[in-house]
Amino acid sequence: MSRRASSSSSGRSSSVGFDEFGFALSKKRDRKLRHRCHDYSYPQPNPVKVKELCEFLSYWNGASFICRNQFNFQIERFIRIGIPPAIRGRVWKCLLNIDSIRAASSFDYEACQAEIRKPLVDLGVSEYSIVLTIDSLVDTENEISSGQASDLLSADLTLFKQIALDLRRSFPTHRTLMGDRPEAIEGQAKLFRVLTAFARYNPQIGYVQGMSYIAAVLLMILSEEEAFWALVALLEKPKYLSELFDATLTKIQHQALIFHHLLKHRKPLLFQHLETLGVSSVHFIMQWFLTLFTSLPCWDSVLAIWDLIMLHGLQAVFRTGLTIILLLESRIMNMSEEAAVLPVLLRVPVDVSQHRVLIPALWNTDVQEWEINCMNRLVLEEAIGGQDEEKVNKESTKDCTSSLSHGQQDEKPSQEVGRSTSKKAVPGSSTKNVFTRLLKVAQHYLLESGKYSVPAKRSPALVRLPKTRISTSFTQAQGRTRRSSSRRSQNSTLGEVKKEQLFSQDSDAGAAEDRWESLISSSSSAWRVRSGPVGKVARRRSRGQSGRGGSLLLKNRSSRSQQTAAQTFMRPENTKNDECQETQSSIFTLWDHAEKQ
Repeated sequence: MSRRASSSSSGRSSSVGFDEFGFALSKKRDRKLRHRCHDYSYPQPNPVKVKELCEFLSYWNGASFICRNQFNFQIERFIRIGIPPAIRGRVWKCLLNIDSIRAASSFDYEACQAEIRKPLVDLGVSEYSIVLTIDSLVDTENEISSGQASDLLSADLTLFKQIALDLRRSFPTHRTLMGDRPEAIEGQAKLFRVLTAFARYNPQIGYVQGMSYIAAVLLMILSEEEAFWALVALLEKPKYLSELFDATLTKIQHQALIFHHLLKHRKPLLFQHLETLGVSSVHFIMQWFLTLFTSLPCWDSVLAIWDLIMLHGLQAVFRTGLTIILLLESRIMNMSEEAAVLPVLLRVPVDVSQHRVLIPALWNTDVQEWEINCMNRLVLEEAIGGQDEEKVNKESTKDCTSSLSHGQQDEKPSQEVGRSTSKKAVPGSSTKNVFTRLLKVAQHYLLESGKYSVPAKRSPALVRLPKTRISTSFTQAQGRTRRSSSRRSQNSTLGEVKKEQLFSQDSDAGAAEDRWESLISSSSSAWRVRSGPVGKVARRRSRGQSGRGGSLLLKNRSSRSQQTAAQTFMRPENTKNDECQETQSSIFTLWDHAEKQ
């Protein structure tokens, strides 16, 4: 049931109301406020379930592997029902294991803040006035670049300026970051301290645009120091966002390419339509992933998505992105211009992002970890192939320039160089079969994980022929079975000889196929009438259990299998369509096998 809770703010902006999550209620005049939707549809918490969850959290022990697995299993059930807002902070702390990370680290958050205040004092600013003094920071940076104030640390100044600029953009309609009220000034100072502390804690990553949104959400749920350690856990653990943030934005571009391939193989028609319009996945995935979908207008949906991300990590990020694309598929397919598609993707409509629409669809969408790893290998293969092409092109140009400089203008060497380059460029060419590459990557990944074993190679005819079942009741008549098997082998050899004679005598493929089918049907009927152990048991079962219907069904199945065997034997070899179908079927079989495992 939709609802909206508002509370009046204290201070200068007493006329502005806020909803239950702290966002300012929209006004017709302000476009920024109109983006947020305040009609929330998340389920009401059940008091019994809330009490059960609180008792469960009290027994949490992050150091125990068994306890952690049991906790993740149970917490997923509560996340499906809905985490109450009052307990969400405790759940996030347990899932991120914040207390263990803080106890194992020698980093002192308070001491770091004392070190950060020294360059701020030298610049004449503080964390409480950092947003208002951006202009002075820019002037000081210009002086440092011109060499007039070389005693100041340019690295700290650049960091302060970047964070101060992003403080203005991070949730400007939330009560803890909006305007110049005391609560907003304190909220901006907390966000500045958390971000600068992380840049000191991990200088390899430093500060990247997008971190301010993540830290701001953590500060809405946790205390200041808890939000810092939660940010450390999210950005450093491989399970979460360590493959998204780096100083050069290379990782996020790589993850966008992985989602690009995932969308290509999950929804090929939608992918082709976006490619036709000129819309690339990089255009909207970077904003979705770097901000963790905080741009969605319905905040209850954002928190539910974050609950799932805290549980499953980066896998849930891909899952959420794919779910939004699937919900927008019908609208995108009806659009014919890039200018109409991008605004819908960057600003997801309210009717799609509502909790009662998005979250059930999110739970019904599944993205496996092995699937993401396969797409990752495809991206790496393309990158390696592109590098090989560039190397080959450079080598060919060097050879051509060297031959021209030495006066060697023969045509044969140039032709040989062209042939060698064309041969070397084949592995990275775009004409390579995508299904074959995906099959190879999936087999390699499953072999490494031990979930799949490659069967022994057999001839195509043996693979296509149906296997004959031998019941366990025949173990008592092994002598008769051996004699019957020897007779069948003799008949099969005679059939092969007759088949070869038919193919050699007839030039018409249709006549040979008719003769071979008639020969198979006659020999199979004669073999069924034979008084062997298989025939006796088959007749006994058909009489006792299913009567005539069972025997007819057995005959139909045998005749169908024999006809398919004859058709596969008569099929022409090396056809491109058949190879593509075999590759696709093997891929789907491999994926089904991995999902069962």
